[in-house]
Amino acid sequence: MTTIQDVAKAAGVSPMTVSNVINDHPNVRPATREKVLEAMARLDYRVNVAARNLRKGRTGTIGLAVPEVDSAYYGLLAATIIAAAERRGLRVSIEQTASRDNELDALSLSRNRLYDGLILSAAGMGQGDAERLRVDHPVVILGDRIFGGPADHVAMPNFDASRAATRHLIERGCRRIAIVCGAVEEVDTSSLRIAGYRKALEDAGLSADRALVQQVDRLGMREGAERAQEMARSGLDFDGVFCVTDSLAMGVLRGLADVGTRVPDQVKVIGFDNVSESEFFIPSLSSVDPDHDGMAERAVDLLIRRIEQTGPPAPHQDVVGGFSLVIRESTGG
Repeated sequence: MTTIQDVAKAAGVSPMTVSNVINDHPNVRPATREKVLEAMARLDYRVNVAARNLRKGRTGTIGLAVPEVDSAYYGLLAATIIAAAERRGLRVSIEQTASRDNELDALSLSRNRLYDGLILSAAGMGQGDAERLRVDHPVVILGDRIFGGPADHVAMPNFDASRAATRHLIERGCRRIAIVCGAVEEVDTSSLRIAGYRKALEDAGLSADRALVQQVDRLGMREGAERAQEMARSGLDFDGVFCVTDSLAMGVLRGLADVGTRVPDQVKVIGFDNVSESEFFIPSLSSVDPDHDGMAERAVDLLIRRIEQTGPPAPHQDVVGGFSLVIRESTGG
């Protein structure tokens, strides 16, 4: 097995220099770094990650806690977090929470589960739980229910992206735009996306009819399909639908098709998340495309910063991701 000493001899440097290159020490000259990396490649030297982590008192594994493992969105989220972690030499252990109590358990027990840190996608916890984030191990929050809490926070661009999605429907000629969302609480995904929806209506001089705010118990396809059928059969006047998740939107497409409403000719529909299935529906689904990769990279980097920090802790950061609109057939794209 090739050793650091072998690499050092081949590169004409000291073993300490090789170690500095492996650990990405900033004080290594570029030419020296290149020479060491070339020797490592030529000798097929592999870093013993387990031994390195053991010396640092770490496991090399981070936790990711999500509400649902079988959701299209959370599946996408997990994939992007895993990819970002792998690029930094970390493994990811995933657990499903499904409730506020389980989120709190994940938060308090992550150290016992031998994670170096935890990324928690909080769906059940609220602002009143903010102080529960004050734990003695690294945590990064993904989501929108907790603001100003004692943890780094990476959030979806809920308000701005929802405003842009609704504005797109208006630009396509819609004047009676419904929003299909979850139950509204103090600060959560639905409340923030409703706020963006209402702001777009206000910007365009359109009234916000309460009858057009359609709340469902769960943000899934079945709920979207059933609500779309109810909206059409009740005689509700609407020519556009903004759904706060793609799962809801795909259900709405199905429900409208079942009652003979043509999309996009009679009603235009846009979702949020741009999950991979969106482009394969008939019609294909227009959607908000959050910068999933960028948010995953930022969450993992923030967690690593906490894992590796020495001395007084750095101030906590609140980060909001970017987004774009992907226009497909459901809005006439």
